[in-house]
Amino acid sequence: MLNSLYIENIAVIEKSNIDLFQGLNIITGETGAGKSIVIDAINAIMGQRTSKDIIRNGADSATVFATFSDVNTAVINKLEENGYSLDEGELVISRTLTLSGKNSCRINGKPCNVSFLRELGLNLINIHGQHESYELFSENTHINYIDNLAGDSDLISDYKSAYKEYKKLKKELHAFETDDSQREQRIDILTYQVNEIEQACIEVGEKEALQEERRILMNCEKITSSLYKSKSYIEGANSSGALDSVDDALTALQKASNINPQYEALSNRLSELFYELQDINNEISEAIDESEANPYRLEEIEERLDLLNKLSRKYGATEEEILEFYSNSKAELDKLLKYDDNRNELINECRKAKQKAQSLADELSLVRSKTARSFEKAVKSEMVFLDMPNVNLVVSQGTVELSDNGQDKIELLISANVGEEPKPVAKIASGGELSRMMLAIKTVLASSDIIDTLIFDEVDSGVSGSAAQKVGLKLKEVSKSRQVLCVTHQAQIAALADSHYLIAKNVKEGRTYTSVTLLNYDQRVRELARIIDGVNVTETALAHAEKLMDYKVD
Repeated sequence: MLNSLYIENIAVIEKSNIDLFQGLNIITGETGAGKSIVIDAINAIMGQRTSKDIIRNGADSATVFATFSDVNTAVINKLEENGYSLDEGELVISRTLTLSGKNSCRINGKPCNVSFLRELGLNLINIHGQHESYELFSENTHINYIDNLAGDSDLISDYKSAYKEYKKLKKELHAFETDDSQREQRIDILTYQVNEIEQACIEVGEKEALQEERRILMNCEKITSSLYKSKSYIEGANSSGALDSVDDALTALQKASNINPQYEALSNRLSELFYELQDINNEISEAIDESEANPYRLEEIEERLDLLNKLSRKYGATEEEILEFYSNSKAELDKLLKYDDNRNELINECRKAKQKAQSLADELSLVRSKTARSFEKAVKSEMVFLDMPNVNLVVSQGTVELSDNGQDKIELLISANVGEEPKPVAKIASGGELSRMMLAIKTVLASSDIIDTLIFDEVDSGVSGSAAQKVGLKLKEVSKSRQVLCVTHQAQIAALADSHYLIAKNVKEGRTYTSVTLLNYDQRVRELARIIDGVNVTETALAHAEKLMDYKVD
């Protein structure tokens, strides 16, 4: 359940903290006051695409915080799988948007990315807006309603895996079945590439090692000169060197230690230094002998680097990429050389994969067929309640070639009047009928939905009078088992709220500010009267509002 929503610097809302409750939460306000901003803020928390344009004018960033409690097991599992946990049973999600376009998302203080937030949001909140009603026009969405009610996600997952494997094998088979000349050409190309890389005997890291060796060889004279200079300082050229000086110092110190034993330790240390210096001098001499330039080795290195660079331009920037290209090319070549055996094996695998996918598709079709009858009955009953007494709803199920969704083509057909044949929704449904139909579908699907919070953004569009009253009663019914948040323009619906919020806009010092206020009883009566009568509220409207407020729902 969504407990609270904190909004800062989004559109005309500078700062607002909204506490939400179980049951039916209603949001009202004049057109343009900013009711949609609250929905935009919730969408941001759910990881939906947002624009930096929603940042309040003059601000550098915008922030939304949302606190949830009693979250469902799907959310808990998703959190744990990704290294997150609840904080004393609470889930706190924050998202900050900046003018630079960067997003900062956190879950209980830990950073997360927007894509994970979107995955999590699918199990936290279900938002139904006006635009969603028009999704009924697209028959591609209808199959999802049947699957959601069926709860056949495991079967669908199994089918999708089987179908994906079938498509992969079918693609491989198609690639295999080229004409002989193309296959022979491919074999020639692959044979050349494989042999070229094999003959090179590439080792990972050798290019870097060769470049280092080349650098040393090219600086051989500098190195030798420095070694000679070091040796001259140790041995001495025109004067005493370090060795002679240390030897003289050692002799003097040994005389002192012969007289006073307390200098013996110093004498021993200096003696060790003398012998260490001798060893260093000897090693420098060996290094000088070894550092003589080897023009033949430098030539070998240049040739080898030229070969590696040539292969890099053709097969990959690094040794690893070249070897990966070699491995893939050799595997493809082996397949082509064993064409007949591999083709027959692939045909057999493809046939088995199709049979498996087809079997699961048949099973899925039976589940959908059975669910479709239940869906028709349940949704029709809800639509009759919503003031569509003569409605007839039919789920048309046809068969198509195997696809990602199986072999079924599902389309909702509707007839709103007696004697009319059911036709596609797009051809006959009005805006008000669409809204009620979608509410009916949402009500039916709510029983199979684990999501705790449902949001309806102006679901009453196109309805009024008795129909609006029925819509309100249906929302009230749904709110008994779910937290419901509804943006409405209908007094009949707003009167049924357990919690009623007013979105109001005002201008202060040349800036527009929007506030969100939880109304008490008297404030609610006045707001209902405003919805009924407009700006100039009359006593009649107030009396009507009180009557609506006193209406008891069984």
